[in-house]
Amino acid sequence: MVATTSTPVLTMFDVVRSEALEDSSGKIRVIERAAQSNRTYTYQLQDRALWRPRFEQPILTLAIRGAGSLLASFVESSFSTEVTVDGDEGSLYCFTTMLAGHITLEQKGRSTTATQQSGLAWRPGPGGRLLISDDNARTNVFLKATDIESMLEHMLDERLRRPLIFEPSLDWGTGLTASLKSQLDFVTQEFQRRDGVANNPVALASLTDLLVSLILRGTTHNYSDRLANSAGNPIPAYVRRAEDFMRAHGAEPIRMSHIAAAAGCSLRTLTTVFRHFRGSTPLAALHAVRLDLAHADLARGMRDASVAAVARRYGFTNTTRFRAAFRRRFGETPIEIARYASIQTAPASADLSKDE
Repeated sequence: MVATTSTPVLTMFDVVRSEALEDSSGKIRVIERAAQSNRTYTYQLQDRALWRPRFEQPILTLAIRGAGSLLASFVESSFSTEVTVDGDEGSLYCFTTMLAGHITLEQKGRSTTATQQSGLAWRPGPGGRLLISDDNARTNVFLKATDIESMLEHMLDERLRRPLIFEPSLDWGTGLTASLKSQLDFVTQEFQRRDGVANNPVALASLTDLLVSLILRGTTHNYSDRLANSAGNPIPAYVRRAEDFMRAHGAEPIRMSHIAAAAGCSLRTLTTVFRHFRGSTPLAALHAVRLDLAHADLARGMRDASVAAVARRYGFTNTTRFRAAFRRRFGETPIEIARYASIQTAPASADLSKDE
């Protein structure tokens, strides 16, 4: 198995390691673990001299963890390998980041190579193959195709007439694609944590919306020009309805599509009116609403919850960042609000001291 300083902590992942080939053909087969999938990935070693039954160390490590609409995986392989896919077309889009080595995607008559400076955007399915180098390590983040296509329809305010097709190559050094790379890395890191975003449905829903938005705005696809030229008609009532919905459901795992539906407009229009009337995005507005709700809880002197518990209720998994955002918005820390409330009502809960 290749050693890499970027190897993730796999405690929270479902891990498969293979030291043996299935037979003398040099192949290892792995069934895709997405729900209702019948796709099989066949890994075939390219060096025939390696076609022997068993190795002393794993030659393939595959680690997978799913949460919400996201599936994160880590793959590590020692030898040059060809990967083919059997079964129906994938229901997920895959975004691949290289940690070591390189990988070439051959799909629909074209070849695209990813390195540590570039990634891949692709949809696993029959008719394509991957050519993987020796000493290879990579992460993949999969998102449901229906989620990405649904947000695209909201942005365009119309149904898609053609399938969404991404330009396979992703240049990690430019524009919003660089921001997308940072968020993909963040997903991989958070999925390694027992108490991270993957275990908080509220935070996970917001992260998924941000990720999908960056994918649609930061990559090249057959609808890129349409998105760039789209414009909406701002209607203030949409903003009020959206903000009312955010306040009523701030502790729930709501998505931007839910907010747009409650406001009675497309996501494209909602984004336009928020920028025009609030000078922010709907996602930033939801973040601010959740800070307001957390402030209200603490100001009521809730003795059954610590500051950390209140933060997690509204999707803030990192208490330090929550405190910083809270202080920027209100000029006081969460613990100061909670202590003041305790003076006004009853003795402070012992739990509050743990968040100092």
